[in-house]
Amino acid sequence: MVFLKAYLKAFPKCLPIIVAPASILLTWEDEFKKWDIGVPFHNLSNPELSGKEHPDAVETFDMSNTQHDVHETRMAKLISWFKEASILGISYNLFGKKCQDKKKHENVKEREGNCDMRKVLLNSPGLIVLDEGHTPRNQRSHIWKVFSKLQTQKRIILSGTPFQNNFWELYSTLSLVKPSFPNTIPPELKSFCQNQGYKSSKKCNWEPVLLNKTRDPSDDQIKKFKLLMDPFVHVHKGAILESKLPGLRDCLVTLKAGSLQNEILKSIKRSQNTIFNFERKVALTSVHPSLFLECALSEEEKSALDKDHLEKIRLNPHEGVKTKFLFEFVRLCDAFHEKVLVFSQFRAPLQLIKDQLNSAFKWTEGKEVLVMSGEDPPKVKQSVIHSFNDENCQAKVLLASTKACSEGISLVGASRVVLLDVVWNPSVERQAISRAYRIGQKKVVYTYHLLAEGTTEEEKYGKQAEKDRLSELVFSAKNAANNDGKSKSSAVNFEDRVLDEMTKHEKLKGIFVKCVVLRKERDVV
Repeated sequence: MVFLKAYLKAFPKCLPIIVAPASILLTWEDEFKKWDIGVPFHNLSNPELSGKEHPDAVETFDMSNTQHDVHETRMAKLISWFKEASILGISYNLFGKKCQDKKKHENVKEREGNCDMRKVLLNSPGLIVLDEGHTPRNQRSHIWKVFSKLQTQKRIILSGTPFQNNFWELYSTLSLVKPSFPNTIPPELKSFCQNQGYKSSKKCNWEPVLLNKTRDPSDDQIKKFKLLMDPFVHVHKGAILESKLPGLRDCLVTLKAGSLQNEILKSIKRSQNTIFNFERKVALTSVHPSLFLECALSEEEKSALDKDHLEKIRLNPHEGVKTKFLFEFVRLCDAFHEKVLVFSQFRAPLQLIKDQLNSAFKWTEGKEVLVMSGEDPPKVKQSVIHSFNDENCQAKVLLASTKACSEGISLVGASRVVLLDVVWNPSVERQAISRAYRIGQKKVVYTYHLLAEGTTEEEKYGKQAEKDRLSELVFSAKNAANNDGKSKSSAVNFEDRVLDEMTKHEKLKGIFVKCVVLRKERDVV
């Protein structure tokens, strides 16, 4: 915000615009209100007037009426943006929708209105900031194609995880922030980005803690790529967080499933399922055996299971190794007055955990248990965030969707973060951890990656390590001056009294295969 204020002071007619996910725009809006830097912020994705609109833009409005047409409200904000030095905010979805080509089914009024807004958004901004700037990274996606038509010369991309899956995505993102970048890439390096940036067919060894240090022939190509992007890519490591926050302790917990759960896990055949169905079955069943019923089952699988028994044990957390861990973990955290943030990429495990907590502790949604999913409107998400971060709130646990709630929002009310399942993209997990480990956090943050022993979750986590290695190769040691060597060691030496008590408990210690503190550099930003 300080930069934008200074930039507007130097170039008052530059018409800056911030593009971000809708929920993060509300955070931007809150921050502008909180700090009141004297620069109006117009959130185009918010259907309500903010009160900061220019008088000329709202002179035709009946201000006694709190309900206004969405198109009129947006036009009032656009006019205000043009009338005085201010900042326009818009979500990726709305930007893509308003900047798409004309649709045949639109009526004349809609077509003219969208056409005008399309011209304004693509041609008028003198400065554009893309928050979570890795969002437009697929050249085949609509949003990437829209941004490729942008006429703005001055562009800034903000991202804590610019390397998502492979080098072609990173190349595509950098091509948006600097359109001339592709012209600087030699043909062989561009070919490497397209075809060899991430060898998805390469089988990675199960190396859960340390990154693979074996030299790869492609490392030389990566170094060349890094040299080309160095002049315009600025990397800020975690030193600023480490100097201002109590610390971070990142732990990998491998758990041993019970006999029934293990039997079902072993019965899931990769050859009999699509990749998605296979991974979903393993992920859900590794949480609790009853979740196997939530999957698309074959006739053979249906005939082999005892449906009545699985339904009967549904509310018993001790029947599933991850629910057993989480149940006891939450109970101990509550005793120590620490809030827990639980992430899963699937809805069913979160619903099950909510039901189990209600059954065992009589905790109800909206009080002790809060839930946040991708289907929630931005304002509902914002309300949940405020409640959870309120020290006086009754909330003890927040159950959140990994994909929908892992970017841009602040959940510093939690000091314990549990990742129920493994995702292919390691940056998604880093972003999830960053919801709690960020400015405003007053406690050491403890994170737990849960794996079920003997399942493909172990292999999947190993492949995450390879992606992390590639990301580190590109972004480590860049702007090394940011790290003065005086930062903390990410709290790796901090004791974890909750986990220690669980691993020593006579009735719980049998579920633990190993608990390892992750000592690799993880830039949680």
